[in-house]
Formats: sequence, C-alpha cells, structure tokens
Amino acid sequence: MNVFDFTQSRILVTGGAGFIGSALVWDLNQRGVDDIIVADFLGQDEKWKNLVPLRFNDYLEGDDLIRRIEAGDPAFNDIELVFHLGACSATTERDAAYLIRNNFEYTKTLAKWALAHDARFVYASSAATYGDGAAGMSDLEIDLGAFRPLNMYGYSKHLFDVYAARHGFLDGIVGLKYFNVYGPNEDHKGEMRSLVHKAYRQIVDTGSVRLFKSHRPDYRDGEQMRDFLYVKDAVGLTLELAETPTAGGLFNVGSGRAHTWIELATAIFEALDRPPKIEFIEMPEALRGKYQYFTRADLTKLRGYCKNVELTPLKDAVADYVRNYLVPGRHLGDEVAEPTPEPAVAAASAGGI
Repeated sequence: MNVFDFTQSRILVTGGAGFIGSALVWDLNQRGVDDIIVADFLGQDEKWKNLVPLRFNDYLEGDDLIRRIEAGDPAFNDIELVFHLGACSATTERDAAYLIRNNFEYTKTLAKWALAHDARFVYASSAATYGDGAAGMSDLEIDLGAFRPLNMYGYSKHLFDVYAARHGFLDGIVGLKYFNVYGPNEDHKGEMRSLVHKAYRQIVDTGSVRLFKSHRPDYRDGEQMRDFLYVKDAVGLTLELAETPTAGGLFNVGSGRAHTWIELATAIFEALDRPPKIEFIEMPEALRGKYQYFTRADLTKLRGYCKNVELTPLKDAVADYVRNYLVPGRHLGDEVAEPTPEPAVAAASAGGI
C-alpha cells in the first residue's frame, strides 16, 4: 500500500486559521511541509494570530476561494489534498440558512471540485451528528437515517454526510467525526472554547470552576461524561487517515475514553498546582433539551488505519496545554520562545496563587 507523501504535494486547508485547522498546518510544518494554501474567514476576531508562527504559501478568504474554484481558476489544478475544516462550529447558532450555506453548500461545492480534480478530500463532520446517542455512536455499519442531531450545527454536518452517501461518493472521501477537542489555538472561539480554556480563566480570576448541574437522575452533578481529545492527537489522527489511500468513509476521531467533567476540572487544578474547588450551577433552560450527557468514540474502525499515533493521557495533555500554552499565552509554533515554567511559578505569573 502506497502512503500519501505530504512533502511532495500541494495542500489546501480551509479553516486554516481556526482551531483544528491551524493545528493541522502546524503539524504539517513540523513534518517539513509548507506548500500549503490556507483559506478562512478572518472576520473581526483574533484567530489571525494562530497563523503568525505558521508557514504556508498563500492565504485566501473563503468566499474568494470558492468563487475562483467555481470559475475554474487553473491556479488550483495542482492541489492534491484538501483538508476542509472550515465551518461555523457554534452549537448555539440559530440562523439555519447561514449554516446551510456555510457548512453544507460550501462543503458540497468543494467536495465535487476535489473529486473532479482527483484530489483527496478530507473533511470535518462532527460527533454532534449522533445527537443524544440513542442510535449509538459507532462509525461501523452506520445507518445515517437513524441519527437525530440536537442542534442546527449538528444537522448541517449530518446533511452533508447523508448527501455524500446518497450520491455514492462517501467511501471515496474521509469524513471526521471529531469528539470534544481541546488545546492550543482555541482562544478566539468565545463560548465555544473548551472547558479547559474557560476553566483556566475562571481559576485565575476566581480560584474556582463552575460546572453545570445534572438534570438527569442517572448522572450526578459533574459526572456527565465526554470523550475529550487533545488537538495535537486530533491532527495526528487526521493526517494518518489522509495519508492512507485505503481509508474512506466516516471515522470517529476521539480518545475512545469517557471522562467526567470533574476529572477534567481536577486535571486543570493539578496542572496549576492548586487544590480543586468546583461549584455547580444551574444549566440554562435553552440547553437542557440539547445537552449530551455521555459521549465516547468507538474507535474500532479508526484503529484499523491509525497505528502510528499514540494518544496522550488526559492529565498529561491538560498539563501540556495549561503549562506550555495557556499560562505563557503561546500559540502552536511559539513553543521555543522560552523554557516551560514550573506549575506554581506559572500560576503566580498568570494571576497569583
């Protein structure tokens, strides 16, 4: 089996200034790859800062990219690999028309173009397509019609999965059902930031972390469970699937383990060398019917293709994120700026113990 050679390929990364997209470009740079076109919608937030330490050949706004592709611009004809990671990922977004245009129609156009130009197409689906998990969370023998996403974001992702399957090309592309990814370069995501990022800020400012109470009798407060995946592992798995020509269809991309919110919060306190202090608050009414109480990726299919990526244990990943990125305020690519601080010193510099 031949392996896709990134060093000999021209690569397009949409959402390349975003969280997972910029981490992917960083990982490619680590491998000596910089023949990359980055596309995104920079807007008015500060995700442009994710691009500053990275190496790539060109940047395009997302609407310019799609316009030029639809016009048949030959400048893109030598692209051999497309990572389509750009999307509106806000689970609270209520403008359904916007999500259809941005997440569904854009993906259809780019996928059709990639297939017509014999370029490998790897795109971000989402674990949000599974809904509450009543139909399972397995990527083996998937019955897409059984899934009931709980929010419009999840449905916009689900629509493309279904479209690709119905039009017979899903097995010729790679769809990534990312679970709860966290790590460096998510600063710009606002309320969609991971709990690690939010909790770090809360701990520095108040000394404690606030978690939602449970509104189901089978889960105690803070014992709602998620499959948390470090972004460095997420992009490592993504690249291994991309470079394996026989990999096709939908893949769960997670850690394969479910941890409670309390376990995650405790790991953050440990990274800062502080005793845990957790408060439980009421979950907003608007979220209660859309809240996932348990997620865990079934990695059976993924493990059949990804044999070279060792996943980072939760405590180690959280410690790396907190101590090497959040405390010193670094982005991926800034790692050599200064030595890693000791936990107590780092916490003091970030707001005091």
